[in-house]
Amino acid sequence: MLETLSKGFKTARDRFRGVAELNDANIAEALSEVRTSLLEADVDLGIVREFLAKVRERCSGEIVRLEAGRKSGQKLKVTPGDHFTKACYEELVALMGEGQPFEAAKGRTRVLMMLGLQGTGKTSTCAKLARHLKKQGERPLLVAADVRRPAAREQLRVLGEKVGVEVFSREGDDAPAICAEAVAYAREHRFNTVILDTAGRLQIDDELMGELEQIAARTKPEHTTLVCDAMMGREAVNVARGFAERIPLDGLILTKLDGDSRGGAALAIRAATGVPIRFVTVGEAIDKLEAFRPEGLAQRVLGMGDVVGLMQDFEEVVDVETAEKDAERMLRGQFTLEDFLTQLRTLQKMGSLKDLLAKIPGMGEMLPEGANVDPKELKRIEAMITSMTPEERRRPELLNSSRQNRVARGSGTKVPDLVGLLQRFKQMRDMMSQLGGGGAGGLLSKIPGVGRMFGGGGGGGMPQLPPGFDPSALAGMGGMPGNRKAMRAQKAMAKRDQRKAQKKHKKRGKR
Repeated sequence: MLETLSKGFKTARDRFRGVAELNDANIAEALSEVRTSLLEADVDLGIVREFLAKVRERCSGEIVRLEAGRKSGQKLKVTPGDHFTKACYEELVALMGEGQPFEAAKGRTRVLMMLGLQGTGKTSTCAKLARHLKKQGERPLLVAADVRRPAAREQLRVLGEKVGVEVFSREGDDAPAICAEAVAYAREHRFNTVILDTAGRLQIDDELMGELEQIAARTKPEHTTLVCDAMMGREAVNVARGFAERIPLDGLILTKLDGDSRGGAALAIRAATGVPIRFVTVGEAIDKLEAFRPEGLAQRVLGMGDVVGLMQDFEEVVDVETAEKDAERMLRGQFTLEDFLTQLRTLQKMGSLKDLLAKIPGMGEMLPEGANVDPKELKRIEAMITSMTPEERRRPELLNSSRQNRVARGSGTKVPDLVGLLQRFKQMRDMMSQLGGGGAGGLLSKIPGVGRMFGGGGGGGMPQLPPGFDPSALAGMGGMPGNRKAMRAQKAMAKRDQRKAQKKHKKRGKR
């Protein structure tokens, strides 16, 4: 995701290593790398020039103080590279504009009209949006208004059942009439929001735009949102401009952002159209819709991770109370292969492991260029664990040679693979017991097979941390399972142990 953009900004930042001050020469060299990266990412030349001019203006003539104050008794050092990165970050955020998710529905039924070309993922995005609004406490109604594409109505019906949202559909090819009837039905049955899944085309034409104008005239939508494919790059910007010339747009949703290695549309579409990005989709799963956060995307582009996005991912798939109970058991060394299997499945629910790791500060730079985190490795581990009996998962020491052979055969793996898994699991359990949960960084670094995912040997450890990486960045990520919850559990345990020690001391005193 966004590899083309990230590579250019990283190379630009590296040019300031060992540099004592900012000057016109080294700023120009760094901006040359950024310029190349932006153009390769398919950002419009005019937008690129304006962005570079603003970054140059922020950096030129600045005297960067190497010691920028104190925090907790320690001096904080600011380098020219830090200042350049800060300037790029602020201008990237300004370029992408503020994220503006839909406000909560109030009073009367509102109408959301969804537009887009065929192939952008518009119908599935409508279902994802309905699920999102339902989680916010609303009662949405999906409307199958795409009467042109074969099976579009059936697709929306299936997706509606999947997310538990009613779908309004009827036979006929008069889309404006269907939409008007659906809005009347929604108001009569007190739905909060009507989501109109309108027809798309392979290209913008008068017939399509005429139909959309009629739908807008008859339903009076509060919001008219264009769904764009982020992988189209500059063409997505052209499509948005084409729609905006005929239909007043007030928001955008970018789909397939997880498959976009360039990122030009994400950066440029707001500046080119003046219309805010409301949401992005980052996967095919029905829950992969995220409110657009320019700060998080800018941090990803600059290799700074996205802790807030990571926390939101965890909150989607983790039950807080269960996580706290699990954390306390793990701190006591009561960590079984059942627990480990649960954690693996949690990671799988969160989507791409490579994308997950890239959200951890400093972790993205540890991945070799072009590295691919293979999800099949997690599947192999899951297969080995599920081939064990419940008792073997709770007490892996029962796995003698005969049982190991049975598990290996049942999972389609080899005995050495199983032995390696058991050894690394024991290391993880010992670590959890000794360090009291330590943080999510330790948890991830001990997942068996992760070393192979990064192209390394058969060991289960992560690659070496890069120079200057602060491990406390991982330990400071509140809300992550095994971290904030684990720390609270650890403090509670410490208090209980302290009380027990005091009682023992009193008993001894009485003797």
